[in-house]
Amino acid sequence: MRDKLIRYLESFLTQRRSDFMDQVLGYRTRYITVVLEDIYQPQNASAVLRTCDCFGIQDIHIIENRNQYKLNPDVTLGSDKWLNLIRYRKYADNTIEAINDLKKSGYRIIATTPSGKSQNLDDFDIHKGKAALFFGAELNGLTDKVLINADEFLEIPMYGFTRSYNISVSAAIILYNITARLRVSRINWQLPEDERIELKLRWIKNSLKLGDGKVFHTDKGKENRDLDQG
Repeated sequence: MRDKLIRYLESFLTQRRSDFMDQVLGYRTRYITVVLEDIYQPQNASAVLRTCDCFGIQDIHIIENRNQYKLNPDVTLGSDKWLNLIRYRKYADNTIEAINDLKKSGYRIIATTPSGKSQNLDDFDIHKGKAALFFGAELNGLTDKVLINADEFLEIPMYGFTRSYNISVSAAIILYNITARLRVSRINWQLPEDERIELKLRWIKNSLKLGDGKVFHTDKGKENRDLDQG
C-alpha cells in the first residue's frame, strides 16, 4: 500500500527531486544518534540539527529539563523537517528516561566531554555497536546523571588555551569524523528498506505540504508516535 502511495505522490515531484531523496536516504543512518541535554540557546540548538541533517543522522533525542528546545528557522534552513526529533519533557528531570530508552534500543551511551576517562575522537571504536552521542548545555556541559550512566567518554583534541568547543562546533567535528569512517566501513549502518520507504513517504508529504505540512515529532511527554503528526 505504501509503495503504491509513494508512486502516486512521486508523480507530483520532478524526477530529479525524487532521485535526490533516494540519494539522501542512502546516506541516512540510525547507527549513530545525537542526544541534546537541556540546550537553551536557539542558535546552537538549530545549528546542531542542520549539522545532523548534513551528515545523515536521522534521529535527534532532545532532553528538556529546565529549558525548552527552541529552533531558529534562519539557522535550521528547513533541515528540521527531514529529521526525527524525539523529545523527552514529561518529567522535571528526563535524562534517565532518555538514557534508559536508548539502552533498551541497543545504544552505547557516549558522553562527549573532556575528562581523565575520555578517549580521543580518532580512537573511538565505531565497530562496538550503535552509539548515542550526548552533548550538554552550553555553560555547564552534561549533568552528573549522564556522566554516571555513560558507557564511554569522548573528547576532541584541543591545543590552545581555550579548553572547550561551542556545542555546534563539537557536534560538527565529531559527526564528520565518525560518519566518514562509518561510510567506508563494512558495518551495516544504513537504514533498512522498510524504514527508507517510511521516510520517503513522509518526505514527499512534507515536500508537497500534505496533511499539516509540519516536521514529524515523537513527543515523550505526550507519547505521540503518529507519522503524520506535527
